[in-house]
Amino acid sequence: MNDLAAFATLVQALDAWRAQLIFIGGWAHRVHRLDPRANQLAYQPVFTKDSDLAFANKAPLEGDIRAALIEHGFKEELAGELRPPVAHYSLGDKGSGFYVEFLTPLAGSGYRRSGELDATMTAAGISAQKIRHLDILLVDPWVITVGPDNAIPLPAPVDIRVVNPLCFMVQKFLIQKERNASKRAQDLLYIHDTLQAFANLLPEFNASWHQTVKSQLDQYGDHSEIVQKAAAEAFSKVDDTIRTAVRIPQDRAIDPEEFRLTCQISFEQIFWSP
Repeated sequence: MNDLAAFATLVQALDAWRAQLIFIGGWAHRVHRLDPRANQLAYQPVFTKDSDLAFANKAPLEGDIRAALIEHGFKEELAGELRPPVAHYSLGDKGSGFYVEFLTPLAGSGYRRSGELDATMTAAGISAQKIRHLDILLVDPWVITVGPDNAIPLPAPVDIRVVNPLCFMVQKFLIQKERNASKRAQDLLYIHDTLQAFANLLPEFNASWHQTVKSQLDQYGDHSEIVQKAAAEAFSKVDDTIRTAVRIPQDRAIDPEEFRLTCQISFEQIFWSP
């Protein structure tokens, strides 16, 4: 299935919830390239079949998202023993198709009073996974226009909410210890490519870090310090994670030391205090 057509179908299905849902995963990374402030890069963004959407769980979602997805051709696939079960909403063939997952922040211990895992919830008819460190992805989202002008086959341009690129990168450092080696490498590639796409916005990212993002992180402890230390460590030297990251793309050759320096110098500018 054409992935841009599948993405357009998802955008149409979720039209009524555009104000509540935020694209946060690999498709957010692709959509970032459509922002007029993004640099025009010669290589393709990292490809992903899945589309992750996040929402805040403090206010209820109205309506029936599940019914809207099914009406547009999506199939609900349930898995696991959690209650409610983990759900994927897929479009196209199971092996090569496009699918969407819904995520929401996890607060507290992660267990219910009954002792059961508190890892999923039901909202607007869909089953959503509760994820720790997701809160930062809901901070100051960008609004980006998608549509025919950028090859997405929608009847007309549509504004969607997409994770702030700085928050997208910051969250990678918060979750790195929970990721396996291949996922950590992919996360570093996402970070590197985001920095290249928005190299001209580093002063803006610096202002956002000090005015908004840092204080949001520190609501939950010394998370801003964790992020800064993790960034410094990740790009202090060329290691196996960076070597794996630069081998992921098939359409370009990346020098590991150049990769490291791009990220190290960029984050020094983002975190710099006058």
